[in-house]
Amino acid sequence: MRVLHVLNDVTDRGNGIVNTAVDLAIEQARMGMTVAVASVGGGYVPLLEGAGVLHIWLDQSRRIGRMLRAFSRFRQVLLEFRPDVVHAHMRTGLMLAWFWRRFYRFGLVGHVHNVHDRESIMMGLADRVIAVSNSVAATMKSHGIAAKKIRVVLNRTLGSRRQPELSLIDEAPLARPSIVTVAGMTLRKGIEELIAAFEVVGRDFPDAHLYVVGDGPDRRRFEKQAGSSHYNDRIHFEGFQPIPQAYMLSADVFVLASRRESFGLVLLEAREAGCAVVATDVDGIAEALDGGSAGVLVPPRSVHSLAGAIGRILGSEDELRRWQLRARQGIESFSVERMASEVQDLYQELTCNWNWRGASAIASLK
Repeated sequence: MRVLHVLNDVTDRGNGIVNTAVDLAIEQARMGMTVAVASVGGGYVPLLEGAGVLHIWLDQSRRIGRMLRAFSRFRQVLLEFRPDVVHAHMRTGLMLAWFWRRFYRFGLVGHVHNVHDRESIMMGLADRVIAVSNSVAATMKSHGIAAKKIRVVLNRTLGSRRQPELSLIDEAPLARPSIVTVAGMTLRKGIEELIAAFEVVGRDFPDAHLYVVGDGPDRRRFEKQAGSSHYNDRIHFEGFQPIPQAYMLSADVFVLASRRESFGLVLLEAREAGCAVVATDVDGIAEALDGGSAGVLVPPRSVHSLAGAIGRILGSEDELRRWQLRARQGIESFSVERMASEVQDLYQELTCNWNWRGASAIASLK
């Protein structure tokens, strides 16, 4: 089977959508599929090509001139690669593929990664829609996407080739006890609530430190907020880190305080590292924490609940060890191999329903 993944780019700067797509493409190539990724490029190109995944240049920038060229370029990509399935991870790529479906025959899969993006409803134009959690699937149904199109494939990272094995990673030298978050610096990630919660935690635990790992458009806003804190000397902005697991391996508590979160790949990485996890009970987060058995769930935007959960774990060695052990339990089910296998089942279902006889069915239009 020939599979074409379409992305805006393949940046290695901590984009969860890209990370999932790269993991999937590499595993599909390992499984014997012929796989290509079309994008404007980025830091993951050498990794993809080293794993046998072809990278094809495609600029989908949202400017009139470039978009017109993108339509023409996408047709060329279809003619040259001849995919059985086009797997679109972002709406621009989905629209390009949907347009050319009028002239070429291929299965079209839309992958909904961000439920908070209202334009994600456009993924309903695809033959099949992958939702990264049951919560996302329910939201898509509520937006009018037919249930028969939707398939739930949870994000999975165990065994990813993007990062070295945990045993090869040196722990970051953090002060203890340490609270760590790894997230994009945006309001949606709940950094504002986490810094406010540290006002309580910092008072109750004079040696505690908060490490904020990541970058983004609202970083200065959060740094200003932290600068006004009574405990600003114990709040550390670490910026983007290519191997965030180094911080997770040193953390006493890992926190994801998101206001919206379709799933949360970073929670799987924190669980694999053996962190005690505290996260907000919103969208698909509970599914990443096995319904709350692998981490403490608190209401979103609740500073009081967030501070209380962190404090209970830091205040009891037994509680800390208990949640560290529970984080690792069942983590083996979140393997990249399993994710790719479930996507392959979806591809086969799609091609079987269309009676393609296993060969590339793209028509010629030359």
